[in-house]
Amino acid sequence: MKFNNIRLRNKFLILYIFAVFLPIMLTNIIFYMITTESVKDQKTHDIDLILKQIKTDFLESVDDAIGISTSLYTDNLMNEFFERSYDTPLEYIESYDRTLRGFNKYGPSFSSIQKIEFYTNNPTVLYSGGVRYLGEEEWEGTEKEKNDSLPIIKRTTKANGESNLSVIRKLNFFKTYNEYAKVVKVDIDNLVLDSIFQNVTFEGDIFLINNKGIVEYAKNKELEWENQDISFRGIDIPENAQMFQETIHHNSGLKDWQIVGVIAEQEILEEVYQSRRFLYYVAFFNLIIPTAIIITISNTFYSRLMKIVTHIKKVKNQQFQVIKGPEDQDEIGTLIKEYNRMIIKIKELINDVYKVNIQKKNLQLQKKQAQLSALQSQIDPHFLFNALETIRMRSIIKKEEETARIIHNMAKMLRNSITWGKDWVVVEDEVNIIIAFLEIQKYRFGSKLTYRIKIDPQIKQNIIPNMSILPFVENASIHGIEPRKSEGEICLDINKIDSTIEVIVKDNGPGFNSDKLTSLLESLTTQEQIGEHVGIKNVYYRLKLYYGNNFDFSIESQTGAGTRIKLVFPVQNEGLKGINR
Repeated sequence: MKFNNIRLRNKFLILYIFAVFLPIMLTNIIFYMITTESVKDQKTHDIDLILKQIKTDFLESVDDAIGISTSLYTDNLMNEFFERSYDTPLEYIESYDRTLRGFNKYGPSFSSIQKIEFYTNNPTVLYSGGVRYLGEEEWEGTEKEKNDSLPIIKRTTKANGESNLSVIRKLNFFKTYNEYAKVVKVDIDNLVLDSIFQNVTFEGDIFLINNKGIVEYAKNKELEWENQDISFRGIDIPENAQMFQETIHHNSGLKDWQIVGVIAEQEILEEVYQSRRFLYYVAFFNLIIPTAIIITISNTFYSRLMKIVTHIKKVKNQQFQVIKGPEDQDEIGTLIKEYNRMIIKIKELINDVYKVNIQKKNLQLQKKQAQLSALQSQIDPHFLFNALETIRMRSIIKKEEETARIIHNMAKMLRNSITWGKDWVVVEDEVNIIIAFLEIQKYRFGSKLTYRIKIDPQIKQNIIPNMSILPFVENASIHGIEPRKSEGEICLDINKIDSTIEVIVKDNGPGFNSDKLTSLLESLTTQEQIGEHVGIKNVYYRLKLYYGNNFDFSIESQTGAGTRIKLVFPVQNEGLKGINR
């Protein structure tokens, strides 16, 4: 079977399966396996680092206690103090003040040390102030278990039930002081141990186990390990929990101790599960989005091609129908466009070509007639201009200069408004017409009207649409100044802002409320009827025709606060081609 004989829809399906679906699924499966293994390895590595950090912090605390015990172990005055026999309590107290009063000076220097105590069986000392009696019951033979000079580390319990992990050491460095047994006990602060082992980043249980398998410390307080010996082997460990061990090798009393971390497999795999959910989402989007895109694109291809095939089949039955729809820019769109052009051409040839030509000639004749009528309509205003010029000259002869000036301004405005074909003017010419209009209004209102015009010199020769500013000045005069009983002012500012010309027309008239302003702005969007505000709408539509959306028009007004109109045109130089001036 040839591939070209397969239907187009099936070709798209084959393309989707082998080029999208299978590669994405295979890629996601491989990525999931690699990511899962990587997350497991990273989690295991993180747990090992946590246990190593706990081990390091614990050994630092133990070293502090061992260091203090070593200093006292080699202290000659301390050994001599406990070896002496005191005849009276006063003699002991004086010796205590000289020797032991400041022995707890080591405590503040080490935050890990909670307390330092001495034990002796010397009957002449007073058992107070950090000195305790050393007996069989208190130590359970500890002083006999250790015959060498190395310290031992074990959990000790006080009379009040409080237990501490302690460093115990015989003071037997000096052979000459061996009449009485002497022992120093340095307690490690429980708060320090809690801060070390209660590691918030480790989500399971942590145990400190001595070389006999007894739990010396546990993160889980419910085990009651503080007041009784609990074997680690006797602790119930969940079947799915994983165990991590860190062995402690220390020269002084910690040989073969262990830090054991027990964590549920669920906690280790939590990040794996999160990663799995993330991969599901990624796989979902990687599959759904390309699938949707391919289905959409294939449907656009298939539906348009079938439409072309259907219309071509109709041609043999002499049904010349144009394919309706948007004009797409791709190859199929070009094919549809050329097909429509061919159908239109065929229909034109079938129709009476001569009849079409006659209609075109009639249209051309009507156009010529309209131009002739427009030319004739220009003749009559010249008589009006001549009449106005005659009146102006007679006013000058009679020395009525103000009347002559007003007639001159009026003729200038009339000539500018009815000059045929003048669509664009320079800014300076527009301003001159505005001045002529304002002078006429000033003649009408007298001192009631004042005006101020400010124009940026560098844009005087830039072109703008003819009479694009004057209607707004006229509105300011009629609707802003005329209703006022007191003096009114019109301000016109024309400036160049970057690559635009900004025009602002302001008056201090009565203004109008927000409802009327909203109605005016909405009326600009409906071009079916001109209605009210003919001048504003006429200018707005002409600007829309010339600039499209490349101009800005806004009105601000409040009752009793006047009106402000802002126009922004693109800057165009005088020599712009295609401008009819």
